[in-house]
Amino acid sequence: MLASSHESADAPSGYQAVGNLIARYAELVDDGDFAGLGVLLADATFIGSGAPVRGREAIEKMFRDTLITYSDGTPRTQHVTSNLAIEVDEQAGTAVSRSYVTVLQALPDLPLQPIAGGRCHDRFERRNERWCFVERSVRISLVGEVSRHLPQNPCAGP
Repeated sequence: MLASSHESADAPSGYQAVGNLIARYAELVDDGDFAGLGVLLADATFIGSGAPVRGREAIEKMFRDTLITYSDGTPRTQHVTSNLAIEVDEQAGTAVSRSYVTVLQALPDLPLQPIAGGRCHDRFERRNERWCFVERSVRISLVGEVSRHLPQNPCAGP
């Protein structure tokens, strides 16, 4: 069933579009496509463990600077999104979502293991008939062995 009488049969509902954006984010991180993340989040504010970041170039740089990539160009991770709750106001063209994220990592000398877990809170808007991120807030609350995922902070000391 269409969400509104003027929506085309080919256009995904807001729920589908938002779910697809969340899935695309995980794919881009896991592919090491930081330029793609910059494009996906170009009009959004990304809120993580540091200061909020906004804009395509700044978001791309933040991911390049904070994630270790390997010879295949990826961080050798899989981001698993679960407990996804999406609320859409089709008439207003806005949506919010909440989800859990579990980050898995494996390397030839590192067995598959969860390295981080947390929650995401997102805001979306429909602009020119397309849904896009307005804000992505990632709060990691469980941290495992991340020495092969995040570079050491030289200012943190031993």
